[in-house]
Amino acid sequence: MAASSLLALIDDIATLLDDVAVMTKVAATKTAGVLGDDLALNAEQVSGVAAERELPVVWAVAKGSMLNKVILVPAALAISAFIPWAVIPLLMLGGLFLCFEGVEKLAHKYLHSKEEVEKNHAELLKAVSRSAEELSAFEKDKIKGAIRTDFVLSAEIIVITLGTVAAAPFIKQVAVLSTIAVAMTIGVYGLVAGIVKLDDFGVYLNSLKGKAHAGSRQFGKWILLAAPYLMKTLSVVGTAAMFMVGGSIIVHGIAALHHVVQHGGEHVAALGAGWFISGAVVLLLETVIGVLAGAAVLLVISGGKRVFGKKAAHS
Repeated sequence: MAASSLLALIDDIATLLDDVAVMTKVAATKTAGVLGDDLALNAEQVSGVAAERELPVVWAVAKGSMLNKVILVPAALAISAFIPWAVIPLLMLGGLFLCFEGVEKLAHKYLHSKEEVEKNHAELLKAVSRSAEELSAFEKDKIKGAIRTDFVLSAEIIVITLGTVAAAPFIKQVAVLSTIAVAMTIGVYGLVAGIVKLDDFGVYLNSLKGKAHAGSRQFGKWILLAAPYLMKTLSVVGTAAMFMVGGSIIVHGIAALHHVVQHGGEHVAALGAGWFISGAVVLLLETVIGVLAGAAVLLVISGGKRVFGKKAAHS
């Protein structure tokens, strides 16, 4: 009797773990857009920091990111337990924010003056000639800014994950949210650490002497050439993914819009296109909707700033 009870318990645990693994995989897929942007943004955050301080800065931001998730995961579980109706509105807000942030990044050079861009560039150049106290303050500001950015992106990841497991039992919600929080933090900041030290690795390989290391030196040169393009690619892919994920959230949150998008994909499939083409059409429509939604939010915010800015100037 005891043996059969133990076997039943083991079977229940195995089923639970299997369900958690499946839901975690789905949640990770849905948060891919945010993760791409999170990765690119955090890799950029250490620009201007001395090479020997890059990893300590990444570690400090990673600890701050985990603290953010310690706050966000219980908050998300409380929302799911006491006000579950708020999950969809929060998802929609998260989707809109993703789209807005993507459009803002694309429009950055038009929204910020040449003087502002040059000032930021000069700030980075001055970092190499600062005193120890100034460097320490500069580093702390970098860390605080990165942790603030991480809080917003982590909130989006947690809310999207919560939407994936909202109908699941509480214990599964806890398991999936906790797994996503830990895995994403380790994954993102592990990759960030690798990216920021990639150029140092290239320099090390390029410094090796002797004919036996000719291949390593060539590989080091290739790394040094490729590193800047990797950062640019991460930024582009992250921005595109923000529109895809944000647009998809918005479409799924509005029944009429979801029907139109799905009908478009079905119409393409009816014309003889394969599942890949019809799926690509749906993805393209969701992305376009994401761009339009982000542009609308940006216009509203920019208009509000102008109106309230003028009022403040007159008062």
